[in-house]
Amino acid sequence: MGAFLGVPVLAPLIAEDTGIPPGLAGINVALVYAGSLVSGPLTGPLIARLGPVRLCQAALSVIAAGLLLATLGRLSALIASALVCGFGHGPLTPAGSHLLHDMAPPKARSFVFSLKQTGVPGGAMLIGLIAPPLGLALGWRGGIASLALLAVLTALALQPLRRSLDAGRDPTARIGLAGAKASLGLFQSQPKLRAIALVGAAYGVSQFCFSSFFVVFQTEILNYDLLLAGLNLSLSQAAGAAGRLLWGVIADIAGPLFVLSGLGLATAAAAVTLAFAEPHWPPVLVAAAGVAMGATAIGWNGVLLSETARLAPVGQAGAATGMLSFVFALSMIVAPTGFSALVQATGTYVASFIACSVCALFGVALLAPLRRTSAHGPSPPDQP
Repeated sequence: MGAFLGVPVLAPLIAEDTGIPPGLAGINVALVYAGSLVSGPLTGPLIARLGPVRLCQAALSVIAAGLLLATLGRLSALIASALVCGFGHGPLTPAGSHLLHDMAPPKARSFVFSLKQTGVPGGAMLIGLIAPPLGLALGWRGGIASLALLAVLTALALQPLRRSLDAGRDPTARIGLAGAKASLGLFQSQPKLRAIALVGAAYGVSQFCFSSFFVVFQTEILNYDLLLAGLNLSLSQAAGAAGRLLWGVIADIAGPLFVLSGLGLATAAAAVTLAFAEPHWPPVLVAAAGVAMGATAIGWNGVLLSETARLAPVGQAGAATGMLSFVFALSMIVAPTGFSALVQATGTYVASFIACSVCALFGVALLAPLRRTSAHGPSPPDQP
């Protein structure tokens, strides 16, 4: 899933060749999520027809095609690339949630979902490690083409799983607007799912603005070279992967809402720290702030997805996650674009990172009513 981050990570090299300001990397992320608005709500019907594994293979192939479009180097091609990558990105998380919901033991659900979600920061960590040297060695076009090949190879690696995990698919299932409408209708009919979706959107602002801008922030503001900036991004993503496992274990013991609230507060503090980072700061301090941001702003997903699956009506875990992904994508259209606008208007990243902190605190506030209603134990899922 991290392959589409190759364009933001290589933004400094792309800017040198095309003249497009690297601070506009957030536009790329916004367009990716605009594309996912189309495919995300269709995930339920697509899973029914194709099966979750075949759907993941198709999605990865679409992402690869989108990345290859970017190598044309024109602004229109970069826009189309982001949209196509978004079409592929939309179904991946809901398909994974569909697979895990019935397989995960209830007492370890947060950990299992968090383990699955380590693939996201793990992929971003890999991109942060390999994209800069590939871009420097092969040119940014060669670097992005290499990431497209990686997506195709990953799709091929899933092939042995299709026979068993796609056995329940229905090749005659219809793919249409009715399934998408039913998925999105959960936002209105299920108040707890609506609150969780809004928390995901609020927390997602910090996650993806940080992941998309951390490299550019270091090269433009702190004067770091691209290799060091990429290494720091990889460290932060590694912290995110480790955090997801740790928070999943703690959530199964202490409760997911408690963990999610704590992560929101920690994310807000880490974002404020990065807001005031300056070139004279010791590099290890910047790396530590990035690790803290990674562990918190990236570490929440598995816990939130497990809670989404728990609250979903019976048999609709994939549809509920598709709804959450749609709401998340809406926020990603606005947030990275706003982050870029603040950077362009102020010439610094201070206001942008402060905005990330405010969004995290807003998510904590949304969780407060849910924490109160679950104070005496877990409640059953809402029913329509």
